[in-house]
Amino acid sequence: MKHTGLDAAWIKKNIMGNAESVVVQKRLARFRPEERPVVEGFFDKLQGAGATAGKTITLEMLQSSVGSVAPDSMVRRVYRCMSSIDPGLAAPAASGKARHAGPSGVSREQLIVFLADTLRGTAEERAPLVMAMSQHAAGAAAVVTCEQVVEFLQDLVSAVVQILVHRGRLQGWKPERMGDVSLGVKLLAEQMCSELKPSDEGACDVSCLEDWIFRVQQVSQYLELLVAEGLSVSLSGRPAPTLLPPCRETPWNELKCLLDLPSLMFLAPQLPDGYSAPWRLVFSTRLHGESFTRMVAGLMKRGPTLLLIRDTKGHVFGGFASHTWEVKPQFQGDSRCFLFTVSPKLRVYTATGYNQHFMYLNQNQQTMPNGLGMGGQHGYFGLWLDSDFGHGHSRARPKCTTYGSPQLSGDEDFTLDSMEVWAVGKPPEPEEGEEGRGKKSILDVDPEAQALMEITGKTMHSQGLREPEDDQE
Repeated sequence: MKHTGLDAAWIKKNIMGNAESVVVQKRLARFRPEERPVVEGFFDKLQGAGATAGKTITLEMLQSSVGSVAPDSMVRRVYRCMSSIDPGLAAPAASGKARHAGPSGVSREQLIVFLADTLRGTAEERAPLVMAMSQHAAGAAAVVTCEQVVEFLQDLVSAVVQILVHRGRLQGWKPERMGDVSLGVKLLAEQMCSELKPSDEGACDVSCLEDWIFRVQQVSQYLELLVAEGLSVSLSGRPAPTLLPPCRETPWNELKCLLDLPSLMFLAPQLPDGYSAPWRLVFSTRLHGESFTRMVAGLMKRGPTLLLIRDTKGHVFGGFASHTWEVKPQFQGDSRCFLFTVSPKLRVYTATGYNQHFMYLNQNQQTMPNGLGMGGQHGYFGLWLDSDFGHGHSRARPKCTTYGSPQLSGDEDFTLDSMEVWAVGKPPEPEEGEEGRGKKSILDVDPEAQALMEITGKTMHSQGLREPEDDQE
């Protein structure tokens, strides 16, 4: 039987239309009942941003809605991705295939699929979207290069930073008193892309991107924030991710922080689970001068801390200490400690299990090295700051035994330019009997004396004498 033009039109409208409807309804089912009207109504909301209403969303409408909080290049990537989605397949059209909607705009179905996959999708569903946003044109080859992914990530990270600023989600941080955001964007994009596992030819297909998105959670987090906050899709079911830790008690008027926002976005999630306390600046050479004794005072009884150092070559690096520091001639800490670099590359180096030389802090000793160290061994630390404070070293040949880190500084023996210490966890609880009593042992006042007694094997009688007094209370 020969089909007429009317029959063909009916088939297209009903059979193909029903397939699209099923896909869209499945996508909508991921949202809670009270969220679905928001998702379905977003199409009309975007159209209200344009001069005229129609059956599709135009680039101009999207720019009008999102342009104030995202770079235009990112808005164009999002639009190109939306318009390439085939609702019947629920994925961007493959190479060489025509887009479901013409170049004139994005359909309601395409928009719903995009929202569902970015806000509630799996790595498998997000990978084709990232592919489409990384390509320079719609309908391009079914692979992208690492360079194209880096360009996409730079636009995405820039958009996230703008959103954090414009939406007031800075958590107390002051970008104008921090490092260069544009440099931080490039460093974070490069770090995220370094996790890709491309083919030998340097190309990434959809399966490569899927594996990457599954492992690198920031990709999904940043996409969610872009859609939820950038497009103002307010859903009650899951709030947009919080990318910055709270910052408290920081004299910003006097400070020029060594971190920029993207570097902070990278480092904060590296802290172990449960380290959600506000960050507090406890030492800065800019505020407190170049004094090792003052730095030690800032470290004591602060709980977990993050150390940041910039050398005179411009390299920025540091370490995370999982425990409060103690002045003593023994190693301390545990495997949650790590070393990192911020510039010229963003990297984190975690414990290898080879040894337990995680943290070391000593002062005013003649028999043991005096200074602050993390990883390696005496004379060959992964990170060492001498007690004269102006100098240090990062000796890793080929890598630090404790953390597997390479040389962190510009030169193996570096000269300090500036330093910051941030308390990033809850301070330790006061020892039993310490609160409310004015009496203190000389060992409390002078930790160096305690370290000296430990290394000489002396019994700390004043420590023992306090125990019966505690029991009486």
